[in-house]
Amino acid sequence: MPNYRRAFVPGGCWFFTVNLQERRRRLLVERIDSLRNAVAQTRRTYSFDIDAFVVLPDHLHAVWTLPPGDADFSTRWRLIKTHFARALPKQEQLDTVRQARGERGIWQRRFWEHLIRDERDYARHIEYCYINPVKHGLVTRVQDWPHSSFHRDVERGIFPQDWAGDAALSGEFGEAL
Repeated sequence: MPNYRRAFVPGGCWFFTVNLQERRRRLLVERIDSLRNAVAQTRRTYSFDIDAFVVLPDHLHAVWTLPPGDADFSTRWRLIKTHFARALPKQEQLDTVRQARGERGIWQRRFWEHLIRDERDYARHIEYCYINPVKHGLVTRVQDWPHSSFHRDVERGIFPQDWAGDAALSGEFGEAL
């Protein structure tokens, strides 16, 4: 079994990618209210700041900052996934392993995280979140994707409404090569 190593920095800031088990489904946008409720319910018990959040049909990206002294993002993701799954009818097909463990077949078991290193890294990952619907061909302009904290950041004056213009995907987003 692989030895997954996670960086646990109390009060740290991370970028996450979380995927549905069935990547062809549109479940996250079809049940966006259930996802929002799952996040809100989790934040009531385990607070965190949402620096950026974008929900696509089959996966999501987020940048979170945890409270000082707290590095437990795994519990937060487990709770979000659990609350979301409980809000859905049991219709997914399960393999024998998931059946034996009493698991649902909605989410991939793991998620990907990246500890944000500095301000430049932070900016690149926020921008990656916001450009992602354009990258996947869901819209041609960032402002046209409704399931994104980009709109909140426009209201706060952090980004202009027309940020990234009309889908020119040049630039550096996410991980530096």
